[in-house]
Amino acid sequence: MTLVSERIGQFFCEGHRLEYTEYGAGERWVVLVHGQLMPRRMHQPLARRLAAAGNHVVTVDLLGHGRSDRPEDPLLYSMTAFGEQVIALLDELGADRAVVGGTSLGANVSLEVATIAPDRVQGLIVEMPVLDNALEAGILAFAPLLFVSRFLPMAVTGVRWVARSVPRGIVPFWAGVALDTLSQRPGVVAAAIHGIFFGRVAPSSKQRRAIDVPAMVVGHDHDPIHPAADAAMLAEELPRAEFVRARSILEWRVHPERLDDLAAAFVDRCWADTVSGSVRQGS
Repeated sequence: MTLVSERIGQFFCEGHRLEYTEYGAGERWVVLVHGQLMPRRMHQPLARRLAAAGNHVVTVDLLGHGRSDRPEDPLLYSMTAFGEQVIALLDELGADRAVVGGTSLGANVSLEVATIAPDRVQGLIVEMPVLDNALEAGILAFAPLLFVSRFLPMAVTGVRWVARSVPRGIVPFWAGVALDTLSQRPGVVAAAIHGIFFGRVAPSSKQRRAIDVPAMVVGHDHDPIHPAADAAMLAEELPRAEFVRARSILEWRVHPERLDDLAAAFVDRCWADTVSGSVRQGS
């Protein structure tokens, strides 16, 4: 793979510090957003692949995640607030438009960005969206974590201590990402889950049907929290979407070549209607 430049930056949104990494250069912007409680580093392999294909890729830690600020106020956490943070990132970078994508939480945040600021979105890469069919499984998965974080915080602190004690340099990449995900403060976990799940999880079906940009929607079978039915439904709702069925929830992590190539080709198509970095009239 072609080597690309990598730079770490930071900016402030509503008084809070957010950190990001840039890969590559140029005006073909791509922003990748992580899953819930996960660090931006989860998208490093895809970011490098897309940057090697000539794109300017940015991964960002949303509020409460990774190396960004982690306040313990649940009122600061919502899908809408996360979407506004991505738009603030585009402002910071001087990027008029970008292909915006993400996984799970990041998928829903990408939909929020396209709803809040459609003129800033060149295309969408949406993996494992959490919509209507995931409601019960999401409650079963995250309600216990919310309870433990609120009422048994020492359990979360103990897991964090163990996770932080493992040197990242001696474990495989995805093991390191998992350890980073487990390295949480209980107050932040409780605040983030509370804010997200007691607010709007995703734009309404009516709003989703109005998102008129190219979209690549990726779904997997045998994943109760991110059912393929949600991804297929979203692909039908979005006017310009294509549905990609992953072979498993691990394909993009363990054997990413096929999906990386599909994503790179999709980004190429998103930017095909540009001349000198400006979007052609009517695109």
